[in-house]
Amino acid sequence: MKLDDVLAGYVPGNGGRDGLALAVLLSERAHARLTVATVQPPARTTPGPARAEESAWRAYLREQAEATLAQARELAGGRAEYVTHTHRGSGRGLVELARRRAADVVVIGSAPGGGRGRVSVGSTADQLLHSSSVPVLLAPRGYGAESPASFDRLTVAYRRGPGCDSAVRDAAGLAAALDVPLRLVTLVISSGRRARIEEEMLVRLRDQAAADLDAAARGRRPGRLVEVEVLEGRNVAQALGTTSWLPGEMIICASSDTGPLRRVFLGDTSIKIIRAATCPVMILTRRP
Repeated sequence: MKLDDVLAGYVPGNGGRDGLALAVLLSERAHARLTVATVQPPARTTPGPARAEESAWRAYLREQAEATLAQARELAGGRAEYVTHTHRGSGRGLVELARRRAADVVVIGSAPGGGRGRVSVGSTADQLLHSSSVPVLLAPRGYGAESPASFDRLTVAYRRGPGCDSAVRDAAGLAAALDVPLRLVTLVISSGRRARIEEEMLVRLRDQAAADLDAAARGRRPGRLVEVEVLEGRNVAQALGTTSWLPGEMIICASSDTGPLRRVFLGDTSIKIIRAATCPVMILTRRP
């Protein structure tokens, strides 16, 4: 996975600060260029007497964009380029800007209203997570106030299939670029009380998951150990809670195999992982 250009979508407020802190950390550790963008709505062209109002609206939008980027510059300093992009949808605007600037990843913060330390998906993230042509990285709420000094480990949510095999290759490259360990985990969702036949099926499922992880890890990082774990719980959140998460952890998820090629497209499990995660989550594009 190439990581030369990082694009951060910035809005005033906590979510913008969280996403920007994560983007700064990623660009520094990967030695990548950083672009910070604010997306503003277009000003409609209205003929006749309403033209004066239209001119005032344009001036207002320009002032808002300048104030937003000035706030971002106070946080990130001179290490980034700051741009304004116009689009009706903030997420779709970032998709368009990422394509124009050949960005390798788009980073944003959580929507307002989510729990501290959790990722909340709003309209901007939803647009990105269903149409972006580059990976999308989401920062949990509060990340900007307590961001780690570096990344500690990358964890891939693995399920056997072409999409996840590509995700493991990309994650291995990213782990090498960031010089951090790589871990593969498979989630096994089980019910509570089980009959004997259900228990036997669960044992086979655990064994298959472990074998899949071993096969996926083999040879991915020559000379460096790849950790593997099977996480079991009654739901995704409970399964994720059965292992330890480092302060500088990042989760990597593959896009759904049913989505379009070279686009981000969330599956059911990935959206549950995003909602349950307590660390940043990156969703990769679907690869052939």
